[in-house]
Amino acid sequence: MMANLIFDNQDDISRSISDAPPTHYTVKIQSLSLLAKNSVERYETGAFESGGYKWKLVIYPNGNKVKNAKEHVSLYLAIEDADSLPPGWEVHAVFRFFLLDQIRDNYLIIQDTTKKEKRFRGMKLEWGLDKAISIKAFNDVSDGFLVDDTCVFGAEVFVCKERSTGRGECVSLIKDAIANKYVWKIENYSKLNAESYDSKPFNAGDQKWKIRLYPSGKGIGMGSHISLYLALADPTSLPPGLKIYAEFTLRMQDQMYSRHHFGKVSRWFSASSQELGWSRFISIGYMNLTNMGYLVKDTCLVEAEVTVHAVVNALS
Repeated sequence: MMANLIFDNQDDISRSISDAPPTHYTVKIQSLSLLAKNSVERYETGAFESGGYKWKLVIYPNGNKVKNAKEHVSLYLAIEDADSLPPGWEVHAVFRFFLLDQIRDNYLIIQDTTKKEKRFRGMKLEWGLDKAISIKAFNDVSDGFLVDDTCVFGAEVFVCKERSTGRGECVSLIKDAIANKYVWKIENYSKLNAESYDSKPFNAGDQKWKIRLYPSGKGIGMGSHISLYLALADPTSLPPGLKIYAEFTLRMQDQMYSRHHFGKVSRWFSASSQELGWSRFISIGYMNLTNMGYLVKDTCLVEAEVTVHAVVNALS
């Protein structure tokens, strides 16, 4: 006997009564009204397992405003730990929500009328019902859903099939990208005897970078030129498939006349392409000329100017 539900008829939502509790998860919320008083519009339960995957029940006691679900309770099922799933994953599942009638000790079952499986994937982690039940019916004392400011929700999830659709990527272009500058002061330059030296890490475009200098050169510049590169500061921490498109300038500053020696280029950086620049940036002889201003009191200034224009992430 749930007369108020008649006024909440929706063609796309099916409701039925069951004595059996939900198979997979139940959440009891005491002092429900305090959620609204504390500005908690969305409540996410702890994770539960079904079909080899982790899920959580998502509840909007006063409706999902983004979906314009005014005067309704919104209920959703969300898949958890999506980052741990293989690239291109898909999980097809059917599910239904439960609401305990605390007076009659049975459950109102709420689900999509079609009862068709929903496809969970990287770009759609959550499915559900924007208008699961009207707040009027939910609050009606005679229906028994909310008693002493306490309610009980539940969920059942059944995985129908799963598959991996292959790899993909998402390109994010950065509007009004900002150039970030960093100056590396190298003292006692004549005493540098290691193969290479790195600057301290610096930030540009939400990434950490460093300047890498080879005093005696690298590759085709070995022995004749100073080699200079821009490098990712911690490439091992990059997520799989991440690529960064950066425009950068490296300058050996002329400390006397401001006739700086520089190179400018745009390149893609990634875990497999983490160091880019010039193996013959400036000749060792030219660098050491006392009248050029690159070395003053055995100190040089190397500047990097970096602008990140795009970031590519693998689609999950």
